[in-house]
Formats: sequence, C-alpha cells, structure tokens
Amino acid sequence: MTSAQATAPQGEPEAHTPAYEPATLSNCEREPIHVPGAIQPHGVLLALDADLRVAMASDNVKEMLGVDLDRLLGAELADLLGERAARTIAESVARTGGEGLRLVVEEVAERHGALGAELDVNVHRSGERIIVELEPAADVAVAMPSYRLARGAMQRLARTGTVLELSAQLASEVAGLTGFDRVMVYRFDEDWNGEVIAEERRADLNPFLGLHYPATDIPAQARRLYTVNWTRLIADIDYLPVALTPVHDPDTGQPLDLSHSVLRSVSPIHLEYLGNMGVTASMSVSLVVDGELWGLIACHHYSGPHRPGHDVRAASEFLGQAASQLIAERQRSDQREAQLETGRLLNEITARTSASGPHALDALMADPDLLTLMGATGVALCFDDVITTLGQVPDEAVVRRVAALLRPENNRPASTSRLAEVDPELAAVEDVAAGALVVGSAPDRWLVWFRPELRRVVDWGGDPTNKLLARAEDPEVRLSPRKSFEKWQQDVRGRSAPWEPWHSEAAVAVSSHLASLLFLHAREQIDVAESLQRSVIPQTAPQFEGLDVIARYVPASTFQLGGDWWDAFALDDGRVAFVVGDVAGHGVAAATTMTQVRSAVRAHLFAGESPASALDRTDRFMDGLIEHAVATALIAVVDPVTGRATLAAAGHPPPFLVEDGTSLELEVGRRPLLGLGVVAAVESELQLAPGATLLLYSDGLIERRGVNLGVSLAQLGAIAPPSEQPGEFDSWADRLLAAVPGKRDDDTTLLAVRVRSRD
Repeated sequence: MTSAQATAPQGEPEAHTPAYEPATLSNCEREPIHVPGAIQPHGVLLALDADLRVAMASDNVKEMLGVDLDRLLGAELADLLGERAARTIAESVARTGGEGLRLVVEEVAERHGALGAELDVNVHRSGERIIVELEPAADVAVAMPSYRLARGAMQRLARTGTVLELSAQLASEVAGLTGFDRVMVYRFDEDWNGEVIAEERRADLNPFLGLHYPATDIPAQARRLYTVNWTRLIADIDYLPVALTPVHDPDTGQPLDLSHSVLRSVSPIHLEYLGNMGVTASMSVSLVVDGELWGLIACHHYSGPHRPGHDVRAASEFLGQAASQLIAERQRSDQREAQLETGRLLNEITARTSASGPHALDALMADPDLLTLMGATGVALCFDDVITTLGQVPDEAVVRRVAALLRPENNRPASTSRLAEVDPELAAVEDVAAGALVVGSAPDRWLVWFRPELRRVVDWGGDPTNKLLARAEDPEVRLSPRKSFEKWQQDVRGRSAPWEPWHSEAAVAVSSHLASLLFLHAREQIDVAESLQRSVIPQTAPQFEGLDVIARYVPASTFQLGGDWWDAFALDDGRVAFVVGDVAGHGVAAATTMTQVRSAVRAHLFAGESPASALDRTDRFMDGLIEHAVATALIAVVDPVTGRATLAAAGHPPPFLVEDGTSLELEVGRRPLLGLGVVAAVESELQLAPGATLLLYSDGLIERRGVNLGVSLAQLGAIAPPSEQPGEFDSWADRLLAAVPGKRDDDTTLLAVRVRSRD
C-alpha cells in the first residue's frame, strides 16, 4: 500500500536535506526515514532546549509565524508565542512529557503569520530536545470532538464478531471521521506481505478489497517507525519539504530524530508511489497487537489536498488503538478454543494408549486423533531406528531426511511450513509433505508430523517483482515504485498451512506421554527410564514476566530413579501453573508412572480445569488406568500481575510462604493421595505480596531416617529468606537443599516462585 524505501526521483535534488545519503539497491533498507531533516509545509517545527529556547527550527518560520529565522534561533519560546502559551506548553511537558494542545496565540496573528491565532500544537520529546509542532487549527465549524465521536464508534466496533467484521466496521468509522475517499484495513502476513481485508471507498473508485501487496512496499525501517508512531498524515503529496536549520543538532552533531513528529517529511519515493496510484493525500493509523505491527488503517484521497484536524486524527488514533485491543482479544479467543480442543484430544489419546498395556506404542500409532491433534495428514514414529507411519507420508528416506534436518539439539519441537526452503530437493514431495513438525529425544527416537502443500491463488495489486528501473547515466540502479496497480494473480505453491504455537505444546505432551510408554519396548529398561526422566524434568526453570522461578531436582542417594517431578507453564489466561509431585516407589515403574501422571496433570490444567478439579481428574485417571500406583501432588496457579494464587494438594507436604523475613508453613486444603478413586479436592486462595516467595517441595527435602519431622521442618524454616541481590535466589535454594542434615533416602524436588517487586 505504501512505500518508503529509495532516493528522490530524478530531477528533484532538493527533495531532502543532506541528513542522509541517497538510497540505492545496496542501502535502501537502511534509509533513515526517521531523520529526514525536513518537515511538511503546512506547519512549523521548533526544537527547544530544557530552558525552552529555540535550538532548531523549520525554515518557514518567517512565512508561518512572522519571525525571521536568524532572530528566532536562540530566542525564548515566550518571546515567540507569548507567556501564556509558553507556560501551557511547559506544563504539558512537565505533566505528561508532551501531548496535543489547542492554543489561541494572538501574537502570531498580530505578526501576520500564516498560521493564524488558533493553533493545533503537538508537543513531544526527542532525546534531550522538546519538539513543538504548530499547525493551523481546523475550522471550529467542522472540528470534531474526538472522544465524544469515538465513544459511539467503540460501541459499534465491540458489537462485531470476527476480525473481518471488526475490520469492516473500523474502515467505515474512520472514513466517516476523516472524510478520505478510500479507507482500507490492511493486514500483514508472516512475511510482511499485506492484504486489504476491509475497505470503505467512494463509489466511483476501483475496489482494492482482497488485493495483496509485497513486503517491499513497506520496508523494515518503515514498519519500525509505524510501531512507535501510530498516526501519519501527508496532507498534500505535491508538497515541497521545508528544511530544518541547522541540519544537525548543535549539541549532538546528529540529525534530529522525528520518529514521533506529526509533520515529518516522508521519503520522496513514497510520494512517487502514491502519485502512481493517483493519490493526492494520505493518512495511516497503525494497528499494533502484542507490541508488533499487525496492520494499518490506510486512508487515501484522490481529489486534492486533505488535512483532517488534530482532533479528528486523535479520534482515528484512538479507534486504531481500541481496535488493536479488540483484534488481540478476538485472536486470543480463537487460540483459546483451539487449545481447549487440543487438550481434549490429548486427554483422549493419553487415556486410550495408556490402557493398551504392552501394545501402547502400536495403539498410539493407530489412533487417528494423533493426526487430528496436529492438523496433519501423516505422522511417522522412529523408535530404536524402526519407522512406523500413520496416514500419508513420504518414503522412509525422505522421512529420515526431514527429521535429521529439523530435529534440534535441545529436543524441543521444530517446525516449518516450507520444507523446500530447508532442502530444495524436498519440493518433489510437496503434495504429501510441504510442512513438517518434529519432536524427539534422541537421533533414533522421534515423531514427525507432515502437512501437504496448500495451494492458493493470490491477487496482488500489481506484479510484486516489478521494482527495477533501467540503468540511467549513473551506474547505480535505484528502486522505484510500481507504476501499474492492475490486479496480478500468482499461484502460490510449496507451503503448507502454518503450525500454531499450541501444536508445539501438543507435540511436547505427546512426546512426554510416548516417553512413558518406551519402557514397554526398550531393550534395557533402566537406561530408557533414566532418559525418560531427564527428558521430562527440565534442568532449569522457565522464566515468566513478573515472577522469579527456581527449581532443583536431586536424585536419591540409593536409587537413581524416583517418582518426583516438577512442572511450570503459562496458561492461556495469563496465569502460571506450578506443580510438584511424587509417585510412590522407585525405579523404572515409579519413573514411568510419574511421566504419565505429570502429563495428565498438565493436560487437565491446559484444558482449563481448576487446580482442585485437575487433581480429581488425575485421581480418576490413575485409579482407572494405573494399577497399584499412588502419588502426591501440590498445584499452585499464580497470577503474576495481581499476585493472587490458587492452591490445591493431594496428600502432599504443605508449602512455605517466605515473606517479610519470615518463613511460614501454609495450611492448604487437601485431598487424599492420588490413585484412590476419591473425589475430594478443595482449594485455598493466597495473596502473594511483591517480594513474597512460595516454596513447593517434595518430602525428600525434609524426611531423614531417625529424625523427627517437626525438627526437619523447623530447620527448613530457619533458613534466612533470600534477598533480591543477583544470584541470591539460587544460593538460597542451595541452602534449602542442605538445611536438613543426614542421609537422603528419597529423591528431592523444590520449586520456588517469587513475585517480583514492582517499583
């Protein structure tokens, strides 16, 4: 839709100041469009120092403000705009760092400045400079109070259902606010190509709805700028840029950063691009989801200059920000539904295969839901270097090749929707395997799911490859925008449907469950079980925003295999689940049962069950499928924003709360051991203050032969709480492991969660 990526058209040497070099094929992606050294001429820019003295100014101050440039530089803002306006601007900087203001400055009118007395003022900071931008205020008769108008628009946006419905309503609302001839909502794909997904246009204009535009139309530096500055206006594409004096900041020797400027001059190649489309004025509003540019509201005018006032632009920006939040919510809702369905299928697969006894591995590879779970058409299992398949897969040599190419060293899942880009020879199997997801614990033990090519026809707004002009006298070939925007169709091949994040989570769960079945087929059971335990229990704790997490696992001194486990993972509502558990017994059976129970607890929590319900469901799972196995478990689900925690226990040692220099053993609602077939779990609520630590542990931490349990608990509670000094949290965990002396007969797990202090 837009472009900002090359040098000025030939014959326009004055289009920019020398703040940066002309863009060529070798440097166009580095064009510093945030420091153009110039502004658009419908306003004035002043760069002030901390004392509100003018250090830099646009060259049009004589025409617009009635003040000679050489007299203005170094002058106080009050001498230029009067004491009242200067005081208002100073207060705005002190209060918010800058904002949009409406001022009446009679001093400008008295000097016969073209801006007039009523001014729209934009104030913001750029490094050490205070930037003041002045524009003539919109006609009071047609000015639109932004938030009053936006309130009704917000209600209409909120009533929409899908992202496409929301986008269509958004285009309609912004068109009504701004008066542009065409307003589009433009969405980026994973490669930064864009698609027009909604459009409101003048009846006589050709539709752009459904057209795609290549990523090169909006290069990376433009996308970065769009992410930090939500609104950009070009009131007249035929404008002549107004340079800044001096070109470089006298304090830094660098061009002035205009990233947040509303008057910033744009790349001349962008103006050429718009001119080729017949556009005479444009405005865009960013749509940012989770900190990343999701798309744009692109506004085009075809009937001359068009300058909506600050109030209208503010309303449009407000709607863009509100729509960004609604888009994020709609996408998260869709993801949540998909994750819940994945969790349900995972539970069913786990239950069916676990009930198959010695034939569990065969049952897994015969279960059609193994394909449905991942949205795949084929899956291959390699176990002890023997390949078993389900569904449509390429031949064995290709399967092994894909696994070797994708399987990472850390045994985490790896995926691609474009296998041919990984190995061009794989293009020959795209009808069966254009995309793949691999997870595995060893070179001869892995799973790989396949997806076929998803062919589609894409309608482009002009040929996206047509970007080069013929060589001129200069040996450098420059880039130029396309001159034709006629619909151009492309048959997109070689790609599968993309893999979503929850597919990787499901792959990990299947892999963990598969690991629990390996001992049925292993040649040496103890080696397999040890490998299983190492793959299931991470070496280090994951980290989450707002929380500090540390975990320790120490094998028993007698047995290398035990039933302890810990787990920590984010839930789809933003909370984080922490689990510590212990399956009774040692050796292969305990370790194998542990992986099944751990997977069951994780699956229930992922499916949206509360901690108490997850324990009850796991109890029924164990009672029905695992003979003579019992376990203890403690679950804590923590909201990192509020510090609110929900806890439930099944026969497990109570946690400690470490807060304000003391350690307190908590009373947590508990139920009997897991595996007894009893539905009796209850929950406890706890408020964790900033800096508080919740300690979960297994009984191996406190149980010593011949030592009273009360004495052990007292020794544990006597350990001084950790400070917030770097490394102290780790040292504190090590001191806890050594708190109770004596021979450790059981494996030991501890998991500590600290709510970060909020400054």
